[in-house]
Amino acid sequence: MAADARDTGLPSGSFDLVHARTVLVTVPEPAVVVAEMVRLARPGGWIASLEPDAEYSLCYPAHPAWTRVGEIFHAAFGRNGADLCIGRRLTELYGAAGLEDIGVEARAGVYRASDSRRTIRPDLVRSMRPMILDMGLIGERELDELDRAVREHLDDPRTLVMPHLTFLVWGRKPDLTR
Repeated sequence: MAADARDTGLPSGSFDLVHARTVLVTVPEPAVVVAEMVRLARPGGWIASLEPDAEYSLCYPAHPAWTRVGEIFHAAFGRNGADLCIGRRLTELYGAAGLEDIGVEARAGVYRASDSRRTIRPDLVRSMRPMILDMGLIGERELDELDRAVREHLDDPRTLVMPHLTFLVWGRKPDLTR
């Protein structure tokens, strides 16, 4: 099924659990999606989200290419109002949506050189290349050199990489019939 996360067209109260993973980080008005998730949950049902918070990232030892890739990523990703720091705001969004029993866990994934998630930030920048160039954030040659430098640095197994924090948040839809 393909549908708009803001208005799925599914019947209200259809699910015991409604879950989103890395969806809210990509939309300009995540509260609208959370409201739809709440609508879809039955009374007493649960809503859960797993979302990144990309403000906190780590590459050690530090490298200027990692820093520059991060600046470009933030500028390009947020161009349409998406919030790279949505993870920390989830409990606020859930509370505003009327959920109860809200819980939260934060996780920091640190990835080895063989893990594909280690290069998620430069991979995303690479996938946004046409837009980045259209926005004039960096020139084509400089972007190529930056990509090469950051990947070379990340290839070193001694380099510690934590691309973002991940927040898991859950809440229960009140059952007003009790």
